[in-house]
Amino acid sequence: MLVGFAAVLMWSTVAVGFKLGLRSMEPIQLLWIGCCFSWVLFSICCVVLPSQPRATKHAARASLLGLLNPLLYYIVLLTAYDLLPAHVAQPLNYTWAIVTALLAIPMLRQKLNRSTLIGILVGYFGVLLLVTKGQLTSALGFDPVGIGLALASTLVWAIYWIWSVTVRLEPWWFMWYGFTVAVPLLTILCYFTEGFPRLIWSNFGYGAWIGLLEMGFAFLLWQRAMSTTSSVATLSQLIFLSPMISLILIYTILGESIHYTAFIGICMIFLGLYVVNRQRVNDRTDIVT
Repeated sequence: MLVGFAAVLMWSTVAVGFKLGLRSMEPIQLLWIGCCFSWVLFSICCVVLPSQPRATKHAARASLLGLLNPLLYYIVLLTAYDLLPAHVAQPLNYTWAIVTALLAIPMLRQKLNRSTLIGILVGYFGVLLLVTKGQLTSALGFDPVGIGLALASTLVWAIYWIWSVTVRLEPWWFMWYGFTVAVPLLTILCYFTEGFPRLIWSNFGYGAWIGLLEMGFAFLLWQRAMSTTSSVATLSQLIFLSPMISLILIYTILGESIHYTAFIGICMIFLGLYVVNRQRVNDRTDIVT
């Protein structure tokens, strides 16, 4: 539980890190620096941590999944953060758990039971309330492209998660293969689009913040917690502390003005997520962040 809580605290700072980094860099630039830090971290892990040899097919799958995460997923997500306030982008992104439950129906041939359906409806009503500021019959209260991208990121992540469960690799090797594919592609994209960011200490700091916390240590700590806990159901509920802690940091550090309906919408989103996640744990298909 302590290891899991440490991972949750790291994830709680990420929304602030995204917004601060995007003040001086474009999304592709921030992602490039972050992924470079992540690749170095996972390379060190592959050298110093024990591992068992695996079939080549698992390495190939992990490499292909690198096209989804970190490449596509974080390009979409960081662009959404660039267009939206952090307190809107972050809870929208967290609805990936609901999307995973929906995709599990055709992809894993799971059934949609009443409890999961109620959780999905409650969660997406909270999304509607959040993005319209309570004016349900009026236009969206925020950039529609940003909202679309934030929701699209949930689809990319859900597909990635479902496909990744078939890969039998130690977590650090799994991530290393993905980043080894993504970093060269990001280097090319960065060079031919926005150009490389200024190599100053602040940019390195934001890159390390994203690459080491969001994509690195938090992932490894959460995997460790999941593999050692005596109660996956209890541990999985820790993740719901992250958005609430993050909201406090967003308000105090970024100074974002948060509409009162946002609190209601966010509470509904995470009530829906709680119901969906609890049912998935009961079905022994635990959601791993």
